[in-house]
Amino acid sequence: MTHELFIGQELDGGEDTLLTVDKARTVFACGKRGTGKSYSLGNIIEEVADNMPETVPLVVDPMGIYWTMNEQNDRQKELLWDWGMQPKGFDTTVLVPGDPTERYGRDVYDEMERRGLRIQSLQLNPSDISPDGWCELFDLNINKPMGIALYRAVRSLNEDMEFFDLADLIEEIEYDEKANERTIDALINRLEMAREWGIFSDSYTEIWDVLDPTRVNVLDVSVLDPGKYGLRNLVVYVLTKKIFDERSKARRREELALDSDVPKVWLFIDEAHNFAPSGSSSLAKETLIRWIKEGRQPGLSLAMATQQPSAVASDVLSQMDFILCHKITTRTDIQSLNELSQEYMGSQLKTYIKKIDKVGEAVCVDDEREVVEQVQMRPRKSQHGGGEA
Repeated sequence: MTHELFIGQELDGGEDTLLTVDKARTVFACGKRGTGKSYSLGNIIEEVADNMPETVPLVVDPMGIYWTMNEQNDRQKELLWDWGMQPKGFDTTVLVPGDPTERYGRDVYDEMERRGLRIQSLQLNPSDISPDGWCELFDLNINKPMGIALYRAVRSLNEDMEFFDLADLIEEIEYDEKANERTIDALINRLEMAREWGIFSDSYTEIWDVLDPTRVNVLDVSVLDPGKYGLRNLVVYVLTKKIFDERSKARRREELALDSDVPKVWLFIDEAHNFAPSGSSSLAKETLIRWIKEGRQPGLSLAMATQQPSAVASDVLSQMDFILCHKITTRTDIQSLNELSQEYMGSQLKTYIKKIDKVGEAVCVDDEREVVEQVQMRPRKSQHGGGEA
């Protein structure tokens, strides 16, 4: 039996545009601001939530707009009826790095709960970050004294303990006989600063105690500063690495007909250029590339959206097997997408992009079926939070 997600209709013949999901998929949605890329990403999230009960939707939300999926789309009720659809809200859990009441304020927190949202604090396990990850977090060269000392401390704790917290890491550095006093003081200052970020756990937190397989899980990284220390990337790196590792182990058990309670995950990332940038590194980039290239075997799907396709790493773009391109006008963005042209298209991708006329229209490229179509995206069942104030 073929499993399909309904995302829109072909403009020419009115045929349904379907995304087949018998195996893991990689989806890329793009378009300049206001043309519908985030709206389209929301469409796919809804379809996964409605039609893939064994898959957990996890949404990385840098703008704080996806919590509105909890509310039905009454604003477009008549349009939904025209499409044979009904407004619907989706049970949603908002994962907040740190203390939600501090991040949002008590009045916002209370109002979100009153509207039926489940608010869940997310705390990272320091032991889930690799020695390289710790050094990259603080922009330390692993061949210089501070980087060497931090790398050595994390590696030593990993060998001796299944879990360690920041206090353990600070103590390990304090008693490092190979590091000089200046290096130790500088590292401890950075780790004390990290403690103030409020995102690290003092006791081990299991990722599956946080993710709810029965709900849409929205990771609200908009509450974190996108600046110097890359905390948004840190959170995405830790979660995606942990999920990938555990799903890989679970898949091995499944192939041996052994029990496994680790569900498949479909990861959605808006503003993807911030997490997998072209021409530069980020904490999350290599893990996301691995998810894209190797995720099919453990059943891990990915959908990304951006208004700057040229700002996304080329080795990410080249692996996408389903593309939704809304209107774009920047020459560099058009060129980066045009490089994805395939022989089965009949002409270059930029030729189709130039035909896009209205908001909500998109060029759909499906490598699985080897087709390219001009598509009108279907209306959202749930409330879209990406409109302008």
